[in-house]
Amino acid sequence: MKAVVYRSYGNPESVLRVEDIPRPRVGPHDVLVRVRASTVNLDDLQYVRGEIFIRPGAWRQPKHMILGSDIAGTVEAVGDRVPRIRAGDNVIADLTGFGFGAFAEYVAVPARALAWKPASLSFEEAACVPTAGIRAYQGLTGKGPLRPGDHVLVNGAGGGLGTFAIQIAKALGATVTGVDAGSKFDVMGAAGADDMLDYTQGHYSESGGRFDLILDVAAYGSLGDFRSVVHSKRVLTPNGRYVLYFVGGGIADRVFTTVLLQGWMKVRGGRKLSIYRGAQNRPEEMARVTEMIDSGAVRPIIDRRFPMHEIAEALLYVERGAAKGKVVIAIDG
Repeated sequence: MKAVVYRSYGNPESVLRVEDIPRPRVGPHDVLVRVRASTVNLDDLQYVRGEIFIRPGAWRQPKHMILGSDIAGTVEAVGDRVPRIRAGDNVIADLTGFGFGAFAEYVAVPARALAWKPASLSFEEAACVPTAGIRAYQGLTGKGPLRPGDHVLVNGAGGGLGTFAIQIAKALGATVTGVDAGSKFDVMGAAGADDMLDYTQGHYSESGGRFDLILDVAAYGSLGDFRSVVHSKRVLTPNGRYVLYFVGGGIADRVFTTVLLQGWMKVRGGRKLSIYRGAQNRPEEMARVTEMIDSGAVRPIIDRRFPMHEIAEALLYVERGAAKGKVVIAIDG
């Protein structure tokens, strides 16, 4: 099978290669999936460059030769201890906690990681759901319920996670203000934002609005995020909350976020200010988001599609912050 592999850290255009490697073996509790589509996430770029070290010795060489978190595909074979799932089933999964491997024609996945592909979506659309869709739902609801009539602000609303967050918040009955570059107003409007702010024209705390929930997916847990946290608290309603969705980050950013920023937020804001790193997809979360998709309330928004041999270009495109919605990798195309 063909797969995008890397054996050392560096810039993606230098270390990523499409190679022919053996198909993965299928254990008794595993499912072999023919991957039809995947997506690009910022975490992928940080792993390629060696900015995320999560185990002893990780600074020497990567643990996982094949990256990629999101898959949408068709079951090719199942282990002899796997119930329910059969060859030919269409499935999706977030492989973040299962060894990655989405940037390949086939991947062996523990059966518990899989969910059914929403029937109304193409494979490319469905590949956007496991990471961005579910994490948007978690960010909006993980620190407290979102009530009809709540006013939600999404900072970073024009990207893949942000466009999901707008739609999910609207589906839950909220009024949504989206914050991003003015060039992304079109995609935020298409997602359903009631109001839009251009962050280059001033911080959203200067808009005069008051918010029951601020979901910040544009701040990444670095020193510059202090300003966002401080100003955000000023525009929260009495029972409002600010959720900083922390995505990836290098060692310095992770230490700063965990040791300093998180501790300061607890002291300064109590339950009002919090950091959310996301969790493995839960069946009930997937079912809820799938229900919204099937009803037509939520639809993945795709900016660009790249073939597998152009993953390096896709990663750099996402890094530039220009993407309006998700960037998809067409594995079988």
